[in-house]
Amino acid sequence: MSERVESEPGPEFEVPIERGKIREYAAATQSGSPAYQERDAVVPPTFLVTSTFWTPEEARASHGFDRKRLLHGEQEYVFHGPPPRAGDVLRASSRVADRYEKPGKRGGTMRFAVIVTEFRDEAGKLVAEQRQTLIETAKRTEEDR
Repeated sequence: MSERVESEPGPEFEVPIERGKIREYAAATQSGSPAYQERDAVVPPTFLVTSTFWTPEEARASHGFDRKRLLHGEQEYVFHGPPPRAGDVLRASSRVADRYEKPGKRGGTMRFAVIVTEFRDEAGKLVAEQRQTLIETAKRTEEDR
C-alpha cells in the first residue's frame, strides 16, 4: 500500500566540493582515473553520498522509523548535466518522495520511504539528485524469537 505523499523539503545545507576529498574518495573506491586527480577534479558518480557529513542534525530524521530496524535499501544518482567539480559549492535539501508498505517474509509489515536529495549550484540550477530507499523491517513475531 503506497501513500504517495511528498513532504516539503527539509532545511537547506551547503555541500562544498573539495579537491582533497575527491581524491580520498577515489582512492577509497580504488579508482585510478586521472579525472579525480586534476586541480578541477570531477566528482566520482557516487561521491555525493558524502553530503551526509554536511547534513544538519534536524535534517537527519529517521522519518518515523525505528532506527533499530532501519536498513538502507538502495541508492541512485541522476546528474542533470556535467557532474560537480572541485571548488563548487552546492546547496542541498531532502524530502520524502514516497512511502509504502509490503508484507515481511517473517510476518508483519515492512515500511519503505524514498528520500530525494536535490543538489543545486550557486545559481540555483539543479545539478544532481540522490534517491535513497530506507526500509524499516517488520517486528519479529513470537514464533520468530
